Amino acid sequence: MTADRTSVELRQRVDQLERELAQVQLALEDFTYSVSHDLRASLRHVTAYLRIAREDLGDALDPAVANHLDTAAGAATRMGRLMDGLMELSRVGRAVLQPGVVDLGALLDDVRHHLEPACERRALRWHVAPDLPRVRGDLALLNQLLTSLVDNAIKFSRDRDMAEITIGWSPLDQPGMCEIHVQDNGVGFDPRMQDRLFRVFQSLHSAREFDGIAVGLALARRVVERHGGQIRAHGEPGQGCRISFSLPLAV
Repeated sequence: MTADRTSVELRQRVDQLERELAQVQLALEDFTYSVSHDLRASLRHVTAYLRIAREDLGDALDPAVANHLDTAAGAATRMGRLMDGLMELSRVGRAVLQPGVVDLGALLDDVRHHLEPACERRALRWHVAPDLPRVRGDLALLNQLLTSLVDNAIKFSRDRDMAEITIGWSPLDQPGMCEIHVQDNGVGFDPRMQDRLFRVFQSLHSAREFDGIAVGLALARRVVERHGGQIRAHGEPGQGCRISFSLPLAV
Protein backbone atom coordinates (compact mmCIF):
# COMPACT_ATOMS: atom_id res chain seq x y z
CA MET A 1 0.00 0.00 0.00
CA THR A 2 2.81 2.40 0.92
CA ALA A 3 4.63 1.64 -2.34
CA ASP A 4 1.43 2.23 -4.31
CA ARG A 5 0.81 5.53 -2.53
CA THR A 6 4.39 6.63 -3.19
CA SER A 7 4.02 5.76 -6.86
CA VAL A 8 0.78 7.75 -7.15
CA GLU A 9 2.29 10.74 -5.35
CA LEU A 10 5.35 10.60 -7.60
CA ARG A 11 3.17 10.49 -10.70
CA GLN A 12 1.12 13.43 -9.44
CA ARG A 13 4.29 15.39 -8.76
CA VAL A 14 5.65 14.63 -12.24
CA ASP A 15 2.34 15.72 -13.78
CA GLN A 16 2.43 18.94 -11.79
CA LEU A 17 6.00 19.68 -12.86
CA GLU A 18 5.08 19.02 -16.50
CA ARG A 19 2.17 21.47 -16.25
CA GLU A 20 4.39 24.08 -14.64
CA LEU A 21 7.03 23.59 -17.32
CA ALA A 22 4.40 23.99 -20.05
CA GLN A 23 3.21 27.23 -18.42
CA VAL A 24 6.76 28.57 -18.21
CA GLN A 25 7.40 27.69 -21.85
CA LEU A 26 4.18 29.40 -22.94
CA ALA A 27 5.05 32.50 -20.92
CA LEU A 28 8.51 32.57 -22.53
CA GLU A 29 6.99 32.23 -26.00
CA ASP A 30 4.58 35.09 -25.26
CA PHE A 31 7.44 37.25 -23.97
CA THR A 32 9.61 36.52 -27.01
CA TYR A 33 6.76 37.33 -29.41
CA SER A 34 5.84 40.56 -27.61
CA VAL A 35 9.42 41.83 -27.40
CA SER A 36 10.14 41.03 -31.04
CA HIS A 37 6.90 42.67 -32.14
CA ASP A 38 7.37 45.83 -30.04
CA LEU A 39 11.00 46.32 -31.07
CA ARG A 40 9.93 46.55 -34.69
CA ALA A 41 8.48 50.05 -34.14
CA SER A 42 11.83 51.36 -32.90
CA LEU A 43 13.65 49.61 -35.73
CA ARG A 44 11.36 51.26 -38.29
CA HIS A 45 12.29 54.66 -36.81
CA VAL A 46 16.01 53.88 -37.07
CA THR A 47 15.66 52.81 -40.71
CA ALA A 48 13.53 55.84 -41.57
CA TYR A 49 15.95 58.34 -40.05
CA LEU A 50 18.90 56.74 -41.79
CA ARG A 51 17.09 57.23 -45.08
CA ILE A 52 16.19 60.84 -44.17
CA ALA A 53 19.82 61.60 -43.27
CA ARG A 54 20.98 60.29 -46.64
CA GLU A 55 18.34 62.33 -48.48
CA ASP A 56 19.05 65.54 -46.53
CA LEU A 57 22.78 65.36 -47.22
CA GLY A 58 22.23 64.67 -50.90
CA ASP A 59 25.24 65.48 -53.08
CA ALA A 60 27.12 66.79 -50.06
CA LEU A 61 27.23 63.30 -48.56
CA ASP A 62 30.83 62.43 -47.78
CA PRO A 63 31.84 58.90 -48.94
CA ALA A 64 33.04 58.01 -45.44
CA VAL A 65 29.73 59.13 -43.95
CA ALA A 66 27.85 57.22 -46.65
CA ASN A 67 29.78 54.10 -45.67
CA HIS A 68 28.78 54.61 -42.02
CA LEU A 69 25.13 55.02 -43.02
CA ASP A 70 25.32 51.85 -45.15
CA THR A 71 26.80 49.93 -42.21
CA ALA A 72 24.05 51.14 -39.88
CA ALA A 73 21.36 50.31 -42.45
CA GLY A 74 22.83 46.83 -42.90
CA ALA A 75 22.82 46.27 -39.14
CA ALA A 76 19.18 47.41 -38.97
CA THR A 77 18.26 44.99 -41.75
CA ARG A 78 19.97 42.12 -39.95
CA MET A 79 18.24 43.05 -36.71
CA GLY A 80 14.92 42.89 -38.52
CA ARG A 81 15.76 39.39 -39.76
CA LEU A 82 16.73 38.34 -36.23
CA MET A 83 13.36 39.57 -34.97
CA ASP A 84 11.63 37.64 -37.74
CA GLY A 85 13.49 34.54 -36.58
CA LEU A 86 12.45 35.04 -32.97
CA MET A 87 8.84 35.56 -33.95
CA GLU A 88 8.92 32.44 -36.12
CA LEU A 89 10.30 30.38 -33.23
CA SER A 90 7.63 31.84 -30.97
CA ARG A 91 4.89 30.94 -33.45
CA VAL A 92 6.13 27.35 -33.61
CA GLY A 93 6.03 27.08 -29.83
CA ARG A 94 2.62 28.73 -29.52
CA ALA A 95 0.91 26.98 -32.43
CA VAL A 96 -1.91 24.60 -31.59
CA LEU A 97 -0.94 21.27 -33.11
CA GLN A 98 -3.34 19.92 -35.71
CA PRO A 99 -2.10 16.34 -36.07
CA GLY A 100 -2.97 14.25 -39.05
CA VAL A 101 -1.43 11.71 -41.41
CA VAL A 102 1.40 13.30 -43.40
CA ASP A 103 2.97 11.63 -46.44
CA LEU A 104 6.62 12.61 -46.10
CA GLY A 105 7.38 11.70 -49.72
CA ALA A 106 4.70 14.04 -51.06
CA LEU A 107 5.67 16.75 -48.56
CA LEU A 108 9.32 16.52 -49.60
CA ASP A 109 8.32 16.93 -53.26
CA ASP A 110 6.54 20.18 -52.32
CA VAL A 111 9.55 21.38 -50.32
CA ARG A 112 11.98 20.66 -53.14
CA HIS A 113 9.74 22.48 -55.61
CA HIS A 114 9.60 25.50 -53.29
CA LEU A 115 13.41 25.52 -52.96
CA GLU A 116 14.13 25.11 -56.68
CA PRO A 117 15.39 28.71 -57.07
CA ALA A 118 18.19 27.97 -54.59
CA CYS A 119 19.30 25.05 -56.80
CA GLU A 120 19.53 26.96 -60.06
CA ARG A 121 22.87 26.77 -61.85
CA ARG A 122 23.97 24.16 -59.35
CA ALA A 123 25.27 20.65 -59.94
CA LEU A 124 23.15 18.86 -57.38
CA ARG A 125 22.34 15.16 -57.11
CA TRP A 126 19.42 13.96 -54.96
CA HIS A 127 19.22 10.54 -53.31
CA VAL A 128 15.71 10.19 -51.89
CA ALA A 129 14.33 6.96 -50.45
CA PRO A 130 11.33 5.89 -52.55
CA ASP A 131 9.47 4.64 -49.50
CA LEU A 132 9.52 7.61 -47.15
CA PRO A 133 6.90 6.81 -44.49
CA ARG A 134 3.61 8.38 -43.55
CA VAL A 135 3.89 9.98 -40.14
CA ARG A 136 1.49 11.55 -37.71
CA GLY A 137 2.04 15.25 -37.24
CA ASP A 138 1.08 18.82 -37.99
CA LEU A 139 1.45 19.36 -41.75
CA ALA A 140 2.39 23.06 -41.51
CA LEU A 141 5.05 22.47 -38.85
CA LEU A 142 6.51 19.45 -40.62
CA ASN A 143 6.69 21.54 -43.77
CA GLN A 144 8.76 24.10 -41.84
CA LEU A 145 10.94 21.32 -40.48
CA LEU A 146 11.78 19.78 -43.85
CA THR A 147 12.17 23.20 -45.49
CA SER A 148 14.70 24.28 -42.85
CA LEU A 149 16.75 21.08 -43.08
CA VAL A 150 16.74 20.78 -46.87
CA ASP A 151 17.50 24.49 -47.27
CA ASN A 152 20.48 24.08 -44.94
CA ALA A 153 21.73 21.08 -46.90
CA ILE A 154 21.50 23.04 -50.16
CA LYS A 155 23.22 26.10 -48.69
CA PHE A 156 26.12 24.38 -46.98
CA SER A 157 26.96 22.18 -49.97
CA ARG A 158 26.98 25.01 -52.51
CA ASP A 159 30.80 25.03 -52.85
CA ARG A 160 30.94 21.40 -53.97
CA ASP A 161 31.51 20.61 -57.65
CA MET A 162 28.71 18.08 -57.26
CA ALA A 163 26.49 18.61 -54.25
CA GLU A 164 24.78 15.47 -53.00
CA ILE A 165 21.80 15.42 -50.67
CA THR A 166 20.51 12.14 -49.28
CA ILE A 167 17.15 11.77 -47.56
CA GLY A 168 16.21 8.42 -46.07
CA TRP A 169 14.66 6.81 -43.06
CA SER A 170 14.73 3.80 -40.78
CA PRO A 171 12.39 2.33 -38.17
CA LEU A 172 13.34 2.68 -34.52
CA ASP A 173 13.28 0.11 -31.75
CA GLN A 174 10.88 2.43 -29.95
CA PRO A 175 7.43 1.22 -31.05
CA GLY A 176 5.59 3.52 -33.43
CA MET A 177 8.58 5.78 -34.14
CA CYS A 178 10.85 6.25 -37.13
CA GLU A 179 14.00 8.24 -37.82
CA ILE A 180 14.45 10.50 -40.84
CA HIS A 181 17.92 11.41 -42.13
CA VAL A 182 18.91 14.49 -44.15
CA GLN A 183 22.55 14.29 -45.23
CA ASP A 184 24.75 16.50 -47.41
CA ASN A 185 28.36 16.45 -48.57
CA GLY A 186 28.98 20.09 -47.69
CA VAL A 187 31.33 21.94 -45.37
CA GLY A 188 30.33 19.99 -42.25
CA PHE A 189 31.18 21.27 -38.79
CA ASP A 190 33.51 20.73 -35.85
CA PRO A 191 31.83 17.99 -33.73
CA ARG A 192 33.17 19.67 -30.60
CA MET A 193 30.73 22.51 -31.33
CA GLN A 194 27.74 20.23 -31.70
CA ASP A 195 25.98 21.59 -28.59
CA ARG A 196 25.69 24.99 -30.28
CA LEU A 197 24.21 23.64 -33.48
CA PHE A 198 20.54 23.72 -32.47
CA ARG A 199 20.68 26.96 -30.48
CA VAL A 200 19.07 30.09 -31.86
CA PHE A 201 21.49 32.51 -33.59
CA GLN A 202 24.44 30.14 -32.97
CA SER A 203 26.07 29.75 -36.37
CA LEU A 204 29.18 27.59 -36.69
CA HIS A 205 30.23 29.44 -39.84
CA SER A 206 30.87 33.13 -40.39
CA ALA A 207 28.25 35.34 -42.03
CA ARG A 208 30.77 36.12 -44.78
CA GLU A 209 30.91 32.43 -45.69
CA PHE A 210 27.20 31.66 -45.41
CA ASP A 211 24.54 34.31 -45.04
CA GLY A 212 21.77 33.65 -42.55
CA ILE A 213 20.64 34.17 -38.98
CA ALA A 214 21.07 30.61 -37.68
CA VAL A 215 17.46 29.98 -36.78
CA GLY A 216 16.64 27.02 -39.05
CA LEU A 217 18.05 24.26 -36.85
CA ALA A 218 16.64 25.81 -33.67
CA LEU A 219 13.24 25.85 -35.38
CA ALA A 220 13.72 22.25 -36.52
CA ARG A 221 14.47 21.14 -32.97
CA ARG A 222 11.37 22.94 -31.68
CA VAL A 223 9.14 21.23 -34.26
CA VAL A 224 10.59 17.78 -33.60
CA GLU A 225 10.27 18.13 -29.83
CA ARG A 226 6.66 19.29 -30.17
CA HIS A 227 6.00 15.99 -31.96
CA GLY A 228 7.60 13.97 -29.17
CA GLY A 229 10.77 13.23 -31.09
CA GLN A 230 14.47 13.98 -30.81
CA ILE A 231 16.96 15.50 -33.23
CA ARG A 232 20.72 15.12 -33.48
CA ALA A 233 23.54 15.95 -35.86
CA HIS A 234 26.75 14.29 -36.96
CA GLY A 235 29.46 15.93 -39.02
CA GLU A 236 33.14 16.54 -39.60
CA PRO A 237 34.84 19.56 -41.17
CA GLY A 238 34.73 19.18 -44.95
CA GLN A 239 32.85 15.88 -44.67
CA GLY A 240 29.25 17.07 -44.74
CA CYS A 241 26.50 16.96 -42.16
CA ARG A 242 23.83 14.42 -41.27
CA ILE A 243 20.73 15.52 -39.37
CA SER A 244 18.58 12.74 -37.91
CA PHE A 245 15.24 13.24 -36.21
CA SER A 246 12.46 10.99 -34.98
CA LEU A 247 8.72 11.25 -35.60
CA PRO A 248 5.70 9.09 -34.79
CA LEU A 249 4.61 6.78 -37.58
CA ALA A 250 1.02 6.99 -38.78
CA VAL A 251 -0.95 4.00 -37.58
